[in-house]
Amino acid sequence: MERLDGGSAVPGHLRGGIVALGNFDGFHIGHQAVVGRAVTRARLEGKPALVATFDPHPVRFFKPDVPPFRLTSLDQRERLFAEAGADAMIVFRFDAELAGVTATDFVTDWLVRRIGAAGVVTGEDFTFGKARGGDVDLLKLLGRVNRLSVDAVAPVGDGEEPVSSSRIREALRDGDCDTATRLLTRPFAIEGVVEHGDKRGRTLGYPTANLSLGTYLRARFGIYAVRGRLADGTVLDGAANLGIRPSFDPPRELLEPYFFDFAGDLYGKTIEVQLISFLRPEERFEDMGALMAQMEADCARAREILRA
Repeated sequence: MERLDGGSAVPGHLRGGIVALGNFDGFHIGHQAVVGRAVTRARLEGKPALVATFDPHPVRFFKPDVPPFRLTSLDQRERLFAEAGADAMIVFRFDAELAGVTATDFVTDWLVRRIGAAGVVTGEDFTFGKARGGDVDLLKLLGRVNRLSVDAVAPVGDGEEPVSSSRIREALRDGDCDTATRLLTRPFAIEGVVEHGDKRGRTLGYPTANLSLGTYLRARFGIYAVRGRLADGTVLDGAANLGIRPSFDPPRELLEPYFFDFAGDLYGKTIEVQLISFLRPEERFEDMGALMAQMEADCARAREILRA
């Protein structure tokens, strides 16, 4: 799996490929259908399969003050695309230059000349180009002119309504891990480098691995049953506080997983933590004894959920 800069020419061995085009934040069921179509076509036609995504998300460029909303990092998307069968990920850096590219130039210059795409697969609601001036109909028209085949995949529903990143974000803000997991086909996961903290958890008998939330969506603050994955593939069950730790000062947004029956040193290491089940909201405890009793109860409940 190769990661390519969308602003540069694609290497020769990946030119003439089928490109899945979209934001793909979350890589949910609907996104998987788009990438799956591209990979299937590429394999049938003997061509490379590429997935093109945007970073930062266009919303972040146009509305820099919007609260964090990302469901996946670039590294997570790269792994997910590889698991789906793609040969390469193309990252379009969404900046002022790209925001000013017209729909026509995006097709002729970026897709055809720089990437050398033979075909594009995207969702029916995909828009592109300056001021979102292009849609799938224009993409098909420009494709015919530039010998670029275009497939548009219809939205995927779950029996209620179309699956979307917005629905997943709403579920996570409500603490509804089951819905988010169903629409993503996997638990929502936060990945980061373990930071040194104030060691309060260690003094309480619950050493935690502190992760900054960065640009990730703020799921409902509270206590979760979690599952961690280390770089070597080791899987750890645990319980985590996601939020500002109201019992301690100063408040700081963190994900703090405590992994059961684990005594290794994780400082400076990259880990991924899946939110499996929401247990309860954050709560302020004035008495450390009451806090420790609640932590013990939270861990016992998380163990039960994870065993199931």
